[in-house]
Amino acid sequence: MYVLGYFLQAIAGILDIVLTLAMVVVIARAVLSWVSPDPYNPIVRMINQFSEPVLYPIRRRLPYIGGMDLSPMVVLLVIFFLQSFLVNTLARFSASLIH
Repeated sequence: MYVLGYFLQAIAGILDIVLTLAMVVVIARAVLSWVSPDPYNPIVRMINQFSEPVLYPIRRRLPYIGGMDLSPMVVLLVIFFLQSFLVNTLARFSASLIH
């Protein structure tokens, strides 16, 4: 059973890293929206390509409030929830299988 515990522990660690990277990309996208970046800059294009598939479905359903796009805030709240609940649950469950 300890093999499954270590496997779930590795999944929890990878999921935590992926969610942290997603959070950094969404924050970078929000900061870039405050300035006028060069749309042909490769870093700006990469941030847009990674963040748009996550932000667009929420942006489509969420109305603009006072000209503000609240979709990054919603995505960040979802990421915080997943990190707090899912990653910690996997880590605790895997620890119970190891010991």
